[in-house]
Amino acid sequence: MYWVEHARMHAKHRGHEAMHAEMVLILIATLVVAQLLLVQWKQRHPRSYNMVTLFQMWVVPLYFTVKLHWWRFLVIWILFSAVTAFVTFRATRKPLVQTTPRLVYKWFLLIYKISYATGIVGYMAVMFTLFGLNLLFKIKPEDAMDFGISLLFYGLYYGVLERDFAEMCADYMASTIGFYSESGMPTKHLSDSVCAVCGQQIFVDVSEEGIIENTYRLSCNHVFHEFCIRGWCIVGKKQTCPYCKEKVDLKRMFSNPWERPHVMYGQLLDWLRYLVAWQPVIIGVVQGINYILGLE
Repeated sequence: MYWVEHARMHAKHRGHEAMHAEMVLILIATLVVAQLLLVQWKQRHPRSYNMVTLFQMWVVPLYFTVKLHWWRFLVIWILFSAVTAFVTFRATRKPLVQTTPRLVYKWFLLIYKISYATGIVGYMAVMFTLFGLNLLFKIKPEDAMDFGISLLFYGLYYGVLERDFAEMCADYMASTIGFYSESGMPTKHLSDSVCAVCGQQIFVDVSEEGIIENTYRLSCNHVFHEFCIRGWCIVGKKQTCPYCKEKVDLKRMFSNPWERPHVMYGQLLDWLRYLVAWQPVIIGVVQGINYILGLE
């Protein structure tokens, strides 16, 4: 009886090995072609690529959240989206209100700090679980691992969203103020007494209206409010002078570890951006090809 069932199973699955090999080849080919297309798109049309990627980063998790009933993530996503939408709206208005650049950088710097700290705590929780330290606190390994992975994902996901939205807002505000142009010459001449990031006076008298704070001079000799240039470089992902586009030495500029945009951390965020935004699309294309070819 056993041999009869075994023969029936082999007859039922005969030819599946070749089918599975075809599906693997289709997956590999699609991944390679998609990666080449995405790289070319990013190099030739970076603005549209960044906008589409940001939109997908923002929307794709929402689909899985509703489908899998992750209500806690949905609540945080709605709160983040509501405040970010308001901040983005303020950043894209013309004329730009004087207090808007500071509002934008304050919000995104706050999210940057929270997401960075959340990611670190999540990573530590995962490592503690792998070394069995969770047992000291009588926490089940699966609960500790779920907690760590959840925090790690929250930190990385909102870290990516925050940096991408901040970069977009920084471009809009800088171009509106007129001292920065992504390509070409600025539309305004920068005075020594004006901060190119916020457009306000750098040095003000006590009787005058303005921002009184520390300043920072870049190697190109352009001076900015310290908070503004921190927001421009850390939050807005810019590594050039807001006026002349000279390369900024970030290691010399920022002494605290959290302020330094680490290369590995940036690469990790780029990988997560690709994973969340484009991987579901690629998998969907692969499934569509398999369906058309009759592969199961």
